[in-house]
Amino acid sequence: MLLKSLITLIVCALLLNHGECARILGIFDMPSVSHHILCSKLMKGLAEAGHDVTMVSGHALKENFISKKNGTFTNIVLDGVVEEFEEFMKDAQVLSENKTISSGSLFDILKGFSNRTAQFMKQPKLKQLVASKPKFDLIISEYFFNDMIHVYANILDCPLVLLNSQGPTEYISPIVANPRPVSYVSHVFYQMSKNFTLIERTINLAVAIMNYSLMQLFFLRYQEKSLQDVYPGSPSIYELYDRVALILLNSHSSINEAVPLVPNMIEIGGYFIDPPKKLPKDLQEFMDGAKEGVIYFSLGSNAKSKDMTQEKKNIFLNIFGKLKQKVIWKFEEKLPNMPSNVLIKDWYPQKDILAHPNMRLFITHGGLLSTTETIYHGVPILAIPIFADQHSNAAKAVDGGYGLQLKYLDSNFTEERLEYLIKELLNNPKYKDNAKHRSRLYHDRPMPPMETAIYWVEYVIRHGGAPHLKVAGKNLHWYEYFMVDVIAFLVLVISLVVFSLKFALKKVFKRQKAKVKTN
Repeated sequence: MLLKSLITLIVCALLLNHGECARILGIFDMPSVSHHILCSKLMKGLAEAGHDVTMVSGHALKENFISKKNGTFTNIVLDGVVEEFEEFMKDAQVLSENKTISSGSLFDILKGFSNRTAQFMKQPKLKQLVASKPKFDLIISEYFFNDMIHVYANILDCPLVLLNSQGPTEYISPIVANPRPVSYVSHVFYQMSKNFTLIERTINLAVAIMNYSLMQLFFLRYQEKSLQDVYPGSPSIYELYDRVALILLNSHSSINEAVPLVPNMIEIGGYFIDPPKKLPKDLQEFMDGAKEGVIYFSLGSNAKSKDMTQEKKNIFLNIFGKLKQKVIWKFEEKLPNMPSNVLIKDWYPQKDILAHPNMRLFITHGGLLSTTETIYHGVPILAIPIFADQHSNAAKAVDGGYGLQLKYLDSNFTEERLEYLIKELLNNPKYKDNAKHRSRLYHDRPMPPMETAIYWVEYVIRHGGAPHLKVAGKNLHWYEYFMVDVIAFLVLVISLVVFSLKFALKKVFKRQKAKVKTN
């Protein structure tokens, strides 16, 4: 009897495990290294949870992935995607003294996003996969100005989960009708104070209107044309929004300001961070021997320290040579006249370095991944923002009291100014205290962020796309959502009432005047 019960229990467990296994397709067209880290980490996490995962991107994984729960991971690498993006970044000259991105206008930049996505969607391997009409329970795609890529959820008839590398920005929020009150939520590229002044609210409103108009009147229409070119007869982009079941946000209230979120927007900020691993022997010895602490300096994966002007390189070298601390600098080539306390290599295990107890300061470009990692480990930062959201991330660090900033193109980027900021961060304990406080806020969650991501992806699959999480606002036209029709109606009614009263009073006064004349 006991044996029979045991067998029954084992069979039920196997059936349950099989029932929970889902087939998940990930399509990721943004070939930046930092974006690939985010996307591949999520897909590997789902495979680790026991799901059968297929990932389509321009990157191959650096290591063979084996799931401990019998999940599978199939990596379909599209040819030439990464190389094309690297050429774009070379042309962008992000460390130029005259510009922070390519000289094209915003019009050309947005157009370029659509063209890049369209070329990705025309890739033979991807077209072949879609044409075979494989059965998937869910599609996951990263949102990065690529609304047209949502068509795959329609073609393969399954729910769509979007991953956003940032929080609920003004670009992704309209997809699920998430509110962004301009009275206190600033534009993602325009960071303001916590309590907006009248001028700031006015500017924020103007920026929001221009941004919304640009997206609706130009960008999405241009994408519509690109979509019809790749897949003629496809539903409109607005109809494809109905396929979006969930949006996973790489944000958290310990990193970003608190803002409204609709039920199908879930914050999983920092899910890509693993517990620290042991450092390579040379790094371990270098950091262990740093009695005065260590400074780590990296400009991320897109900008390279070697491309800085010689003047800025000399500024850093002169300052580093004066410091008591040891310096680890992510630098991509040999560097002459290097001080004895500085160690350079073209790549470092950043997360593991930040975890070392001798870490004192992180000099960073202010990218969201780097900012999140420094909060995770409670390390103060000196942000040197270059472009995009790096400026707002740097402003948040200053506002949060765990960092300072010096913009790369700041006219006051001098040796004296940079040295002052570094010494202020090293010698004033408030920055470390605030960084540790942020770290405690980051870690204090009901469950780790990766587990949160897996739970909600599985939730969407279990509940057939979870339509009950969607707010009714997503079905409204823009003039209905912003109450323009109601305001216009009220203005019309008030105008009619005022006109009627004016007309009636005019008649009354006219009669009274006529009566007086008769008398």
